[in-house]
Amino acid sequence: MSSLNMAAFRARPLAFTCLLRSPLCPLAKAEMAPSRGLRGSLTRRLLAPTQPGLTCSCRPLSSPAQDEASRAAPVEAPGHSYQSLRVTSGPGHILHVQINRPEKRNAMNKAFWSEMVECFKKISEDADCRAVVISGEGKMFTSGIDLMDMAPVLLQPQGDDAARRSWYLRKIISRYQETFSVIEKCPKPVIAAIHGGCIGAGVDLITACDIRYCAQDAFFQVKEVDIGLAADVGTLQRLPRVIGSQSLVNELAFTARRMMADEALSSGLVSRVFPDKEATLDAAFTLAAEISSKSPLAVQGTKVNLVYARDHPVAAGLEFAHNWNMSMLQTDDVLKSVQAAMEKKDLKSVTFSKL
Repeated sequence: MSSLNMAAFRARPLAFTCLLRSPLCPLAKAEMAPSRGLRGSLTRRLLAPTQPGLTCSCRPLSSPAQDEASRAAPVEAPGHSYQSLRVTSGPGHILHVQINRPEKRNAMNKAFWSEMVECFKKISEDADCRAVVISGEGKMFTSGIDLMDMAPVLLQPQGDDAARRSWYLRKIISRYQETFSVIEKCPKPVIAAIHGGCIGAGVDLITACDIRYCAQDAFFQVKEVDIGLAADVGTLQRLPRVIGSQSLVNELAFTARRMMADEALSSGLVSRVFPDKEATLDAAFTLAAEISSKSPLAVQGTKVNLVYARDHPVAAGLEFAHNWNMSMLQTDDVLKSVQAAMEKKDLKSVTFSKL
């Protein structure tokens, strides 16, 4: 909704009325307490008679800000030094994670599997970061597992007998699963910007991301059956939830055929397709900048609740949500956001505290 009618706002729809009446809500506290500062001023304005025709507009990030976000030169992010990844800081609390082995088509070597975990654990704790873009350097997003580098680990497991070799492989696979699960566990929204091939473990990676954009030249392959194994680090678990068609998932997984960009869009694997890599990255950074302009408590809380709701029944998701918000509704971010909307200010002009 691009604008909020103030007469309707005064009427207080049920959800907002409940929010106001909750003893945990900052606005309710402001009503009961002596008016002072932001809380008193905002409460008086919410409850005051409204002039006919007065509207409140919540506008998206302005075009100049979007242009600035996509033009700004990248700066190496402090504390992130890796062999297989490059992490740079963008404007507006954005980090850009690149798979950085272009000479190997961004194949995932031994270093990659541990460095991704380290990288995203640091990002999760980074109070300045509010959104992440992940992409591939060079001609493609990733060609998947680096078989030459990984063969000794996977094909020559350690152990004196079959049971011990199996136990060793179990630990290895569990560790590799965490490489992509850590993206899902990261509370910051992660946007995948995909160009060229996204093969094998690349599909495992992007299905753990929150939003997927791709270039027209992108293609996707669940490649594991072609190398004699079943995908085991996330694709078979997440892809059916992402695209919602078990038949299509089965077809892709059984045949290893390529899914091109247009089919990826129509099936829901990606939400938008762009002409080329540059346009895809520009769009991803523009989106990340818009997300970063919102309350970090609201955005990160939304991600946590979405992931929980996906994996639990509706009743359990609702229980989780009210337990979450009974604390989080007490934030000043609600007051700041509503005041900005009432004053027709862009949310980018609001300063939210670090999280």
